[in-house]
Amino acid sequence: RYAPGYDKDTRFVSWSMAKTVTAIMIGMLVADGQLRLDAPAPVPRWQRTGDPRAEITLRHLLQMRSGLEHTEAGDPPWESGEVRMLFLDGRDDMADYATAQPLEAEPGEKFEYSSNTTVILAAIAARALTDSKDPNVRRKAVADYLKARLFEPLGMTSAVPEFDRAGTLIGGSLIHATARDWAKFGELLRNKGSYRGEQLVPRQWVDEMVEPSPRSPQYGLQTWLNRPLPEGEEHPLFPDRAPHSAFSLIGHMGQYVFVSPAQKLTVVRLGHSNAEERKAMLQQLADVIELYPAS
Repeated sequence: RYAPGYDKDTRFVSWSMAKTVTAIMIGMLVADGQLRLDAPAPVPRWQRTGDPRAEITLRHLLQMRSGLEHTEAGDPPWESGEVRMLFLDGRDDMADYATAQPLEAEPGEKFEYSSNTTVILAAIAARALTDSKDPNVRRKAVADYLKARLFEPLGMTSAVPEFDRAGTLIGGSLIHATARDWAKFGELLRNKGSYRGEQLVPRQWVDEMVEPSPRSPQYGLQTWLNRPLPEGEEHPLFPDRAPHSAFSLIGHMGQYVFVSPAQKLTVVRLGHSNAEERKAMLQQLADVIELYPAS
């Protein structure tokens, strides 16, 4: 259902649901032989002799355990790394801002959710697709790749990705699409990368995306998992009310593409809610999901 003024043709902003789309793009490039999951991340700035960031792998970035000094939310918010990258001093070249940050932990040792990290992944994808530094060439290379390999074959014809002035996909925050097209993306994941008999993404990659990180059981590769956490830790989903095999894209204002393979179920919810509203809404979402028996 839709609120007044919205309908099946309305494009909705992804916020952080975009991160999972970026992970799919990285997986396709790994399958193409353009990138390697456990090799040092191909970031030129980090390859100088003696730079400890050279130890950061693509897997570390995908699992949000790069060790970089990235702050997703701060007090005041405009001092957080995310806000500075998206709206302040980093906005014209977000990847340059994100890759310039120093380490605060050994690569691989600490989970820290970060939109800056996903922009680094988007820049890596752009460099894998073109050697050009021209923003228009970079933008076109990534947009054409997503369109040809993901959006058009999947029928996500409404999808509109946003780019910064340097031509880097804002892959952690800003992809727009209709609710039905977001559902198609969720169904692609539920079906292990297959759509109408065509394997758009390797099954092995989708399996990797929903494998818990060694530093965060609730997180895979740019994807939230419905796995239990130690008692007392706050969970972004509801492992007590849905199968632990379920997973979700999550946007920070309450956007969800919740996928439960055991229930043959994909649920899309794209309204904007504050933190208190989200707590109540998540329980309502769990009420709906519980109506569908696991097979």
